[in-house]
Amino acid sequence: MNETSYTTRFSYAASDVAGQLVFTFIIGGYLSKFFTDVYGLPAITCGYIIAIARWIDAIDAPIWGIIFDKTHSRWGKSRPWFLWLCMPFATFGVLTFQTPALGHTAKIWYAAITYIACNVLYTGINTPVTSILSGLTSSPQERVTLTCFRMFGSKLGVLIVNLTALHVVKLLGNGDDRKGFMLTLPIYAVGSILLYLLAFRNLKEVVREEKKSQLLFGSFRAIKGNWPWLIIFSSSLLFWIGFISRVSTVPYFFQYALHRDDLTWLAYSLDFVSLTTAFLLPWFCRWTSKRTAWVLGLLGMVLGQLIVYWGMRGGYSVPVIMAGWTFGFLASGMAMAMPFSVLSDSVDYGEWKTGVRAAGLLTAVGAAFCLKAGAGLGGAIPMWIMGVSGYVPNAEQTAGALKAIEFGIVWLPAICFALSAIPVLFYGRFERLEPQIHAELDQRRTRAAVPKTGGG
Repeated sequence: MNETSYTTRFSYAASDVAGQLVFTFIIGGYLSKFFTDVYGLPAITCGYIIAIARWIDAIDAPIWGIIFDKTHSRWGKSRPWFLWLCMPFATFGVLTFQTPALGHTAKIWYAAITYIACNVLYTGINTPVTSILSGLTSSPQERVTLTCFRMFGSKLGVLIVNLTALHVVKLLGNGDDRKGFMLTLPIYAVGSILLYLLAFRNLKEVVREEKKSQLLFGSFRAIKGNWPWLIIFSSSLLFWIGFISRVSTVPYFFQYALHRDDLTWLAYSLDFVSLTTAFLLPWFCRWTSKRTAWVLGLLGMVLGQLIVYWGMRGGYSVPVIMAGWTFGFLASGMAMAMPFSVLSDSVDYGEWKTGVRAAGLLTAVGAAFCLKAGAGLGGAIPMWIMGVSGYVPNAEQTAGALKAIEFGIVWLPAICFALSAIPVLFYGRFERLEPQIHAELDQRRTRAAVPKTGGG
């Protein structure tokens, strides 16, 4: 099956709108600003909570992956998890932004438990968004197209939150941010649940899979010698550290360095321009290789960071800073979308190389773990540096604290994006194997199906 219907494409997009309606609050600057300036947690403590959650992700991501690979239901392997986890995920998203009147230690425990639970559940419901791709179509070209629709859904979800969230918080809170967040999150959570149910209803796993009995940890065999997957893993981890450091430092930079906190919503919303390059990705991949498009996206993000720094050196020129910020987001469309697309190709490579098709494990660790571990480090490192540099919430910042904010929004992302491009340079040799891999896998599946038909 080569081309999917528009119902499938838009339903696939809806699955990522659903996740972002809640997770945008969790992963970006909203959470750190909420913890430090609304709930009253120290910046260093906030950093530790985020980092601990990421260490837990190191355990829960492969566990989820094994569970997905062992799932056999009348709805498929990936699809049923949209139904089973949408309500728990949305519930803990709401609980994370509540502010119960507790003592200092109890507040830390409450923040940590709700935040970690929400992250664990996000791995459970977001990994199937990636793993189901290899079941929706066997065509590498159509997978790129579906990934573009997914990126549209992801960016649309982020845009909805960025354009409306702070305004809704102010409206419902009437000056009380604690009350505002408490009343705002349930609205987005309900939207998330409804869209996950839409995706569950419309997405069907149609690619045949050879039924094999497999040991509990047999999925890990698909990683052995799977160099395309290792390239995706290392590059994605570095990318997400840089990307989340960039966006999580936004409210601090615009409030304390630029003194234009009225532009915070715009800085977040400009992420939507990345759809330009994400939607052009199929064309880029026909014009050049996936590797080249991927590398150009990452290097474009480095250039965007340098333009932002140039604007800061020029006396905090808002037009130059916003131009660099926008250019970085524009380049991120290719840099962010490509790993999600080629992960399904690495699943095929693992099956071709080892005979084990482990879509659940490879996507859980290669996508969800990289996103969340990178997000944890990208969110925690700036908090730690700000904490030791003398950051004080809602006060004039010292020169050291401002330097820490500058490092988090400019230099840490630039370094990570540059390092992320290095392993991608070696992806070309595996990309050239794709036609051979898909032809041989189709032959294997056809041979495996013949005895069952003949013996009926």
